[in-house]
Amino acid sequence: MENNRRKFIKSIGLVGATGIVMPNVAMAGSQKNKSSMINRTRPKVLFFDVNETLLDLTDMKKQVGEALGGREDLLSLWFTTMLQYSLVTTASGQYEHFGYIGAAALQMVAANNGITMTEEEARNVIVKSLRGLPAHPEVKDALAQLKKDGYKLVSFTNSSNEGVKKQFESAGLTDFFDERLSVEDIGKFKPFTDAYAWAARKMGLKPEECMLVAAHGWDVAGALWAGWRAAFIGRPGQQIFPLAPKTEISEPDLKKVADILVTYK
Repeated sequence: MENNRRKFIKSIGLVGATGIVMPNVAMAGSQKNKSSMINRTRPKVLFFDVNETLLDLTDMKKQVGEALGGREDLLSLWFTTMLQYSLVTTASGQYEHFGYIGAAALQMVAANNGITMTEEEARNVIVKSLRGLPAHPEVKDALAQLKKDGYKLVSFTNSSNEGVKKQFESAGLTDFFDERLSVEDIGKFKPFTDAYAWAARKMGLKPEECMLVAAHGWDVAGALWAGWRAAFIGRPGQQIFPLAPKTEISEPDLKKVADILVTYK
């Protein structure tokens, strides 16, 4: 009986010194070959995340850092806290504007570091810092290239409808997009599967006909798990989640993503 069990383990993997079953090399190779097969048919719609994907957050980070007493080292903690509590609100069946959650997260991080900040002060910082953000240098040329090539472009953001409208007007991106979608209309934040399913239905599409273009590993992972396709933009400090399904496109900027997408048939 024990010999049979050992034979089975050997057939599927190798037992390490810790007793953990490690994947068989041949199996890993097979999976790698399978995952490297890229679907080069065109998605019917390209959905774009907005903050950091299209818009440069450098100025925002400076303003948030100033509000935290010059502690720019706290910026990543603030952002992850904001994301965490957007998920908490959705998981609890609640909804608040993303900016309000960002302001609440800013208060929390400030309080943990001995900085006093009222709700009004926190909201003013977030609203002011989110408005007036410029597009990344390559974004407009890349969007123009995709639009000229016949792609339908739709923004899909956790920000409010009013917020993204003002952001696009300020950054000069309005005319590139056929539609703007905000999770405000469903009351559930990305990366919840329901958010992606809603966006697909809103555009009259099946999940596999949608492609998300985003600079956040969690957003790309959520889209892939919802049955969408995805392209990842590796902005500085951003990484793909290793446990998510393989992303068919991964490039450092939107222009390089666009150069690949225009070759799809």
